[in-house]
Formats: sequence, C-alpha cells, structure tokens
Amino acid sequence: MFAIVGAGAWGTALAIHLARAGCPARIWDIDRDHLGKLAGERENKRYLPGAALPDQVRPAAELEEAAAGAECILVATPSSALRSTFRRLKPLLKDGVRLCCASKGLEVETGLLAHQVAEQELGPGRPLAAVSGPTFAGEVAAGLPAAVTVACRNRDVALWLAEKLNAGALRAYVSSDLAGVEVGGATKNVIAIAAGLSDGLGYGANARAALLSRGLAEIVRLGVALGARPDSFMGLAGLGDLALTCADDQSRNRRLGLAVARGTPVDEAVRQLGQVAEGMYAADAVHRLSERLNLDLPISGQVYKVLHCGHDPGRVLGALLSRPLKAEDELPLTSP
Repeated sequence: MFAIVGAGAWGTALAIHLARAGCPARIWDIDRDHLGKLAGERENKRYLPGAALPDQVRPAAELEEAAAGAECILVATPSSALRSTFRRLKPLLKDGVRLCCASKGLEVETGLLAHQVAEQELGPGRPLAAVSGPTFAGEVAAGLPAAVTVACRNRDVALWLAEKLNAGALRAYVSSDLAGVEVGGATKNVIAIAAGLSDGLGYGANARAALLSRGLAEIVRLGVALGARPDSFMGLAGLGDLALTCADDQSRNRRLGLAVARGTPVDEAVRQLGQVAEGMYAADAVHRLSERLNLDLPISGQVYKVLHCGHDPGRVLGALLSRPLKAEDELPLTSP
C-alpha cells in the first residue's frame, strides 16, 4: 500500500496509476476542504477533472491514517512544502518504509535539492528516491504511454519502486544519479517559461529550439556543479522532460511564459493558472545558485528578471541575442 502526500494533479495521477497496477493508495492533502471534495466526488475536479478515482484510492482525513501500514510514502507536494512535509512525516516513518519524492523543484532560500532537504530533516540513514520524467498528469491518469526515471542511492529501493510503477502503459527506468534526476526535473521548468515567453512574443519555432538546446546546456552546467553526471541530462528526467514542457501547452510553466509575454502581469498570470508553476520558484532558486557558484546561466537569469524584477520580456530575450559570440562547445574562440 502507498501513501500519497499531496492531492494535486500529479499526486492524484500517481494514485490512480498505482491503483490500476494493483497497489492500493491512501491520499492525503493539507487542504481539508479539497480532501473532503475528493472523498465525496471521487474525482479531483480542482486539479485533474475527468479522472475518476478507482475504488483502491482512498482519501485519508489525517496524515497518520494515510501513513499507517504503508510500504512507501510518496511525496507529491509543491517544492515549497517539502521541508515542512518531511518534518511532519518524521515520527511516522517506521523501519522498512520507503520514502519517495515526485515533486520537481528546489528549495528557494537554500538551493537544496529534495534529498538534501530530507537528509537535514530526517537524518542520513533514510534513503530518498525521486521519480521524474516527461509526464503530464492528465495523460498518466488516462493510461496513455509514458516513461519515468526512478533514482535512489539505494539500488534496492529504486528497483522496488520501479517495479511497482512499471505497469500498463507506464515504463519505469532506474538511475543512481539522484542529483541529476532532481536537477533535471526542477530546472527544466525555468527553460519552459523561457520557451513560453519566446512563443508568446511570436519568435517562432527556430527560437524555441535554440532556447531548448542552450537551456539544456545551462541545466547540465548547473547539474555538474551540484554533483550530477552530465549523461543523466540526456535521459528522461533531463532532455525528455525539457522537450515536453517547452513544446506543449499542457505545461503550466510554458503557459505562464505565454501569458506574461502577451501582457498579463506575472501575479495575475500565476493566479489564472490555478495551480503551482514550479518554474516561478525555481527561477529564483537557480538565480541564487548561479551567483553563489559563479555560474553563467543566461537564459535562466533572464527568466528571473522577467518574473521577479519586472523586466520587459522582449528586451530580456533581445539581450540574449546580443550576447558576445562564443563557441557552442564553450571552448575559447581563437583566431584562425
């Protein structure tokens, strides 16, 4: 049995998928009103309308009830709530219970990844797994084909979780590069906002492709600085997730960029989404990390300026085009 913490679109979709795979799930959320409607309507009309909850998915009124007897506790809250969630879970984590995080983000104030926040709150003896990849919640809930990466420093935990998730049309792969999978899942949202800004300004498909490829270079640069392996970003949680979120309007982060580029104030664009756009917070966290680590992350930096400093999107993207000439492989240019 799984305990799902966080009844947003992704947490609900995972609960539905696990139930179809024969794994009962209890789902809990800090919003009691939302949880009550979920229990009464048997559908997440707020975040995932049209996807009925199977009988094996049961909303739990209390976190203690959700966690009782669970083989795995899967956290799917916004990244801003991870620290408080781990803190609440600490007394409920019995020996042998696996812990997994499906959230995609960085802690803004510290720049820490999910597993680092968990280690601070729970101690080093509790391995955290991460689930990430190119997955829109609605498509997973509908049973459409998809693939994810399960990363954990404990291979047995990664394999166990991958076997549970690998069912129906969802395929799960395993990785030992926990940092790489977490960085890819968090930072692709920033580049997706840049892609939305570009498309909202009418810059075309060529510009979007350039932003995606150069954005990937930034993600690799940051990931390596945080201890990740470069090759991890060529996989599902890197290039795969980046391509998905940059090109499809199911992405909340892309839609945020589109709205802002078309003149909607940032706060209003966020309100209209009705759900958390993790890239809003990741842009702030990545900006802080770039300054702390002295990294050149121009696309992420310009997204930060639009979202958090009120800069004009057209001027910001224009600044990217006027950057000094450099080699794509980032080796110094020399005269022939």
